[in-house]
Amino acid sequence: MNSTNFILTRTNLPQKSVDNTLRLLGEDATIPFISRYRKEMTGNLDEVQIEQIVKWKEAFEELEKRKKSILKAIFEQDALTPELESRINNTEDILQLEDLYLPYKRKRKTKADAAREQGLEPLAKIIMAQNSPNFETAAKRFLSKEVATVADANSGAKDIVAEWINENEGVRSRLRKLFQQKAVISAKVVKKKAEEEEAQKFRNYFEWEEKLKSIQSHRLLAILRAEKEGFVRVKIEVEQEGAVRTIAGIILKPQQNSGKYFIEEAIEDSYKRLLLPALSNEILSAAKEKADTEAIKVFADNLRQLLLAQPLGAKRILALDPGFKSGCKLVCLDEKGDLQHNETIFPHPPQKEMAMASKKVKSLVNAYNIEAIAIGNGTASRETEFFIKKIPFDRDVQVFVVNEAGASVYSASKIARAEFPSFDVTVRGAVSIGRRLADPLAELVKIDPKAIGVGQYQHDVDQAKLKNELDRVVESCVNSIGVNMNTASAPLLSYVSGIGPSLAENIVNYRSEKGEFSSRKELLKVPRLGAKAFEQAAGFLRVTTSENPLDNSAVHPESYSIVEKMAADLKVGLKDLIGNKELISKITLENHISGAVGLPTINDILSELEKPGVDPRKSAKVFEFDPKVKSIKDVEIGMKLPGIVNNITNFGCFVDIGIKESGLVHISKLKNDFVSDVNSVVKLHQHVQVTVLEVDEARKRIQLSMIEE
Repeated sequence: MNSTNFILTRTNLPQKSVDNTLRLLGEDATIPFISRYRKEMTGNLDEVQIEQIVKWKEAFEELEKRKKSILKAIFEQDALTPELESRINNTEDILQLEDLYLPYKRKRKTKADAAREQGLEPLAKIIMAQNSPNFETAAKRFLSKEVATVADANSGAKDIVAEWINENEGVRSRLRKLFQQKAVISAKVVKKKAEEEEAQKFRNYFEWEEKLKSIQSHRLLAILRAEKEGFVRVKIEVEQEGAVRTIAGIILKPQQNSGKYFIEEAIEDSYKRLLLPALSNEILSAAKEKADTEAIKVFADNLRQLLLAQPLGAKRILALDPGFKSGCKLVCLDEKGDLQHNETIFPHPPQKEMAMASKKVKSLVNAYNIEAIAIGNGTASRETEFFIKKIPFDRDVQVFVVNEAGASVYSASKIARAEFPSFDVTVRGAVSIGRRLADPLAELVKIDPKAIGVGQYQHDVDQAKLKNELDRVVESCVNSIGVNMNTASAPLLSYVSGIGPSLAENIVNYRSEKGEFSSRKELLKVPRLGAKAFEQAAGFLRVTTSENPLDNSAVHPESYSIVEKMAADLKVGLKDLIGNKELISKITLENHISGAVGLPTINDILSELEKPGVDPRKSAKVFEFDPKVKSIKDVEIGMKLPGIVNNITNFGCFVDIGIKESGLVHISKLKNDFVSDVNSVVKLHQHVQVTVLEVDEARKRIQLSMIEE
């Protein structure tokens, strides 16, 4: 079994595509680079398909690594037979592999080990053979100083038999299938904690029971969190009689013999003491892993939508981080997002310096030619929005409420301290709010995705898997949009294909010392940035001021000669060809197809020539909340309110209706038809109309519906 065959049996991809993709990955090519610039080699695989190859490649490597470790451990025990070695090498399932290893696995001293030390293993073999006419007589031969009675001998022998049953590959395989089909998860409240305030959010699971195979991922994660916090006790069980009968069907021989009841007792002991705990943990771990995968996918989908949210673009922005007693921190940013001015105003109680604050904001809008105002959506957001909209500006100024989740994390981060060493966290937080209006992607890459607040149970899932998946999403988003080499921060550049944190710092340092890049080719002058990194990165980097217009496009430098030939064939210059749909339509595709360059690449080039360097994201639009709703006290059942989707989960979506508490639209209330995937109905930042179904002011919960009556 090699990696290609392993992947082919788990995907429907062509072998040539898998082989070539694996070769490219082995050459340190990134997923964005392979999917965009190596389509002929992969058979036009997209990022999702390449990610599947990466996933199964990593799984294969982990399996092979485990095999080597197991073979080495068994060999050192002088127990590795050719047959066992062959079975281990041919195993493709990690659970089956662990079953094969279990009898040789070093473990703490067991009851069976103690019985072996007393010389009772031969008696256990006699019992297990199930052909002795009289086990009582056989047991008497093993009496000793340590084993005083026949009962002691039989008890010790049964401990050994129970361990053998536990280590029986066939038994574990059959029971595993039984657990996969029939296991039930139950949760019961810890009575002494039932009345605690924190326990109330888990009260739905105080008495809960359902089949583990059908439990929804968010429910399982909620139950496990409740268990972790000590509010419930969780059990995984199957009907014991059926489990014992399954084992007996494998272990017991059909003929009657005097030792049958010994085996039956050993079976029951093995199940209760060894198999049930082990398989319960195993099946729960598998269910948790599946739930983690689903939760991580939800988070990844949300993160992608958030990162690709509509940018306002290069505008002069006044940003406000609202507050009451501490005031509203105000910053003015230029088109590049550079800080021009900062101060604090106090338009709200207790100071209530509204006139002074209004005058100050108006003067700053004029002084810095402000085009848009960004207001964080935290404490005092609605009050600040009302205050700003009452100011009679001398110019047209758009007012946006911006999701500030994660701004405080950024403001205290190493990145923020490096960007603004002379300013405190309040200034940095306000800058982040303003910058994420201009370009959400460029700003949010500086923040740990877990702090952005668009997941479900993100702190309960496998953190390594979560980080890997979110890093891939960020990398995919950054490279799908492209990055301006002369304005991008080091954190943004670090996600560009082939760059990474170290080269990103080198690029920024080079830019600081030498000035703006004049071409893509100049990237090769950056210290430690070689030909391989240039090949991976160049197509995703933009130089808007370059003499060569292709440097501000997604056309890779390796394909510049193709475009130059296209222009020459049409007898026009590059600048005349780019953006001219009429000329581009006259290009004869066959004239530019070669062994290395096929139709997919030519089509990509033509598509890019039509709209070079155009940001595929739409521009941000102003949204108006209901002015009558300022807090949860103003929300009433039956109200129809405008809102913005600010989080999506498997069980529904959360909608910002302009107050601190977001309302939940349960999946059953998204539309009249059955909905299996929330993302098929709504997207993050989508503007929606909702109806209030329920308001629980004490628990700060609002139930909403999107179903039109």
